[in-house]
Amino acid sequence: VVHSDHVGGAAAATAHLLSRGHETVHHLAGPTDSFAAAERERGWRETLVAAGITPPTIVRGDWSAEAGFAAGDALRAASAVFCANDQMALGLLRAVAEAGRRVPEDVSVIGFDDVPDAANYRPPLTTIRQDFTALAHRAVGLLVAEIEGTDGAEASAVVPTRLVERASTR
Repeated sequence: VVHSDHVGGAAAATAHLLSRGHETVHHLAGPTDSFAAAERERGWRETLVAAGITPPTIVRGDWSAEAGFAAGDALRAASAVFCANDQMALGLLRAVAEAGRRVPEDVSVIGFDDVPDAANYRPPLTTIRQDFTALAHRAVGLLVAEIEGTDGAEASAVVPTRLVERASTR
């Protein structure tokens, strides 16, 4: 098993928003049957609890921009939102704009993935970058080790993520 550090990335996103003076961070989560969504939710929740903050009610989407847009109504009072992926963040950005609010002046938004277009959203999206090349290399390396029967071969690997700060957070 090879996967990104979903928990660490979500924790970094949540901590970034808290460090910007937000009293809490809302979460636009992915589907309940997704490992990545569950791990990102865990990182968000653990970071808030460690800061002494009761996590607000989760709004859930299906990874699509449409779900992010639809979540705009439920998140209309939020001043900071961590979205479980960049596509839902894109839809949320549109919902916020159509509601007459501004990003980042009225609401800060962070995504997860750092899709190629994230830097060209309006505003450019602060996000958590997954290193897909490193994921592929680790997966192939583990597969080759398994095929070759290498002693001590890892059964799994977690690839670090990193915060990419752009203009969608204050």
